[in-house]
Amino acid sequence: MVKKEITVAHSPDADDIFMYYAIKFGWIGDNEIRFDNIALDIETLNEKALNNIYDISAISFALYPNIRDDYALLKTAVSFGEGYGPKLIKKRGKKLKRNFKVALSGANTTNALLFKIAYPEARIVYKNFLDIEDTVLSGETDAGVLIHESILNFDDSLEVERELWDIWLELSKEELPLPLGGMAIRRSMPLNVAIKSEELLTKAVKVARDHAKMLSKMLLERSLIRVDEKSLQKYLELYANDDSITLGDRQKKAIDKLFEIGYEHGYYDKKIACEDYFVPTEYEKIRGM
Repeated sequence: MVKKEITVAHSPDADDIFMYYAIKFGWIGDNEIRFDNIALDIETLNEKALNNIYDISAISFALYPNIRDDYALLKTAVSFGEGYGPKLIKKRGKKLKRNFKVALSGANTTNALLFKIAYPEARIVYKNFLDIEDTVLSGETDAGVLIHESILNFDDSLEVERELWDIWLELSKEELPLPLGGMAIRRSMPLNVAIKSEELLTKAVKVARDHAKMLSKMLLERSLIRVDEKSLQKYLELYANDDSITLGDRQKKAIDKLFEIGYEHGYYDKKIACEDYFVPTEYEKIRGM
């Protein structure tokens, strides 16, 4: 039997690799589906999703309303901030003008959406997230928004101007987790394959969490991630924790709030609710009755 090949695109940051590699290492498998993975920075993934390139892709939650016709949302492998998240950094003691120049990791990211709403006069340049700290250190930009592992360690000559978590609280007007990254799957995929794919990916995240110590050791030994052991453990607790396995009601409410904020500020053409865009897994239950 020829297995169906499905491409899963994810970012090269530690949480995405951690959540996927239970499949890569053969801990999770299926007789009918074979996953191939590709790692690209989050804004490249967002742009590829806009062009409907990959079967399954990590995306910024802020992008989703713009790809809703081509992709459904998955309920697993999600990353949220809870009292933390991307950081707007600058050189110590520097006073930022209203039209300060800032480096962001991409136009379609959640941090870009929140930043643009909070700082409408800022002059934005887009950089690979790994280069943002250097653009601030060199003086190319006045500030930058750090994401992924960069939020844990940055040069001592830099300081945090503002936490995007605080912007999120001001805009959402309630304390909900900050929706950062999720997974989307092509609508053109047969429904039974989509359901099976989500099931396997959910198992992969759960297995990764259940065997976090062993998996982390294997990732470090193979130099598959960019951080040391101490930073990895801290980062995984932030962005690849037990809440990453499957979306809960509070997380869904937070996603809807993000979509509402984006719509109210003119970034989306329609106000949507995430519950209407998940893979309809109830189909399998109905079919089996």
